Amino acid sequence: MIYTCTMNAAIDLYVELDTLKPGRVNRTVDEDYQPNGKGVNVSIILKKYKIDSVAMGFVAGFTGRFIEQSLHEMDVKTDFVQVDGITRVNVFMNADKEYKLVNQGPSVTAEKQQELLDKVAQFHAGDTFIVSGSLPRNVSESILAEMAKICETNGIDFVLDTSIRSLQDILHHKPYLLKPNEEELADFFGLEHELTEEECIHYGKELLTQGARNILISRGEKGSIFINDDTCILATSPKGDVLNTACAGDALLGSFIGLYKNGTPLEEALMRATATGASTAFSKGLSDLQDVPQLLNQVEVTRREFV
Repeated sequence: MIYTCTMNAAIDLYVELDTLKPGRVNRTVDEDYQPNGKGVNVSIILKKYKIDSVAMGFVAGFTGRFIEQSLHEMDVKTDFVQVDGITRVNVFMNADKEYKLVNQGPSVTAEKQQELLDKVAQFHAGDTFIVSGSLPRNVSESILAEMAKICETNGIDFVLDTSIRSLQDILHHKPYLLKPNEEELADFFGLEHELTEEECIHYGKELLTQGARNILISRGEKGSIFINDDTCILATSPKGDVLNTACAGDALLGSFIGLYKNGTPLEEALMRATATGASTAFSKGLSDLQDVPQLLNQVEVTRREFV
C-alpha cells in the first residue's frame, strides 16, 4: 500500500481576476476550492491513475472535514489525526501575474505527533510512505527523522518531498527517494545561485553518496531528472500556458511513484510523470490527465552514463 502524509494540509482557493487593484473591490471571474497539501495532491493524482493510497497527516475543524469529505468523494481512503484549530486556507490568484497567499495552519501537540508516528509503525514491509509539504506549528524537523527511522527498521520505502535543513538526519536512514526542486537542492548545499543541469546532476549524485537510494529533481519548465546508482535520466518538459505552478511537483511525484511502483518501466514512468506535472501547471488545479497523452509526445528523455 502507498501512504501519503500531509502534516500541514490546506484548502486551496484558486481565483482568477482580470486585474488586481489595491484599495478597490476586485471581483473574480472564476473560483475553485480544492483539498490540498502536497501529500493530499499525491493521493489524488494516484487515484486519477487508478492507484489506491491512504491519505494521512493532521486535519482540524470544519476545513479539515471538508478535506476528508472531498477525498472520500474521490474514493481516496483517509486516516488523519484530528487536532485542535482550523486547517488552513491558502489563496492562489491569477491576475496577469500569479499571487500565492499561504497561511500557517494549526499548532500540533506532542501527543498528536506521537499518534501519527504510532500509525506509521503499523505499516508493513514493502509499503511506501510519501511525506510531502511543510510542517505545522510546534512540529520540528526531528519528526521526519523519526519517520525515516521507523521506515528503515520495518522495510518501508520512505519518500520525502519537503524543504528542510536537517536532511542529513534523513539520509542516515537511507530513504527510498528524495524529490527536491532546483531551489531546494541548492539550498541544502548552501548555494544561492540557480543551478545548471550539470550542477543538478552533480549534487543529486552527492545525495546518493550520503544515503539516498533515488533522486527525482523537478525543474519546472526545464523538465525533470531522475538519478540512482545505476543511471541518470533527463526528461524535457512540454510547452504551454502556465496557470498554476503550486501543484506541479506533487503531480510529478505522485504519478512517478505510482507508475514506477506498479511496474511501468523507468523511462516511461518519468516521461508520463513529467507530462502529468506539466498538465497540472497548465490547469487551475491538479491535472484531469486528459491532455497527458498529447503532452507526452513533447517529452524527450536522455540517458546519461556515469563516469
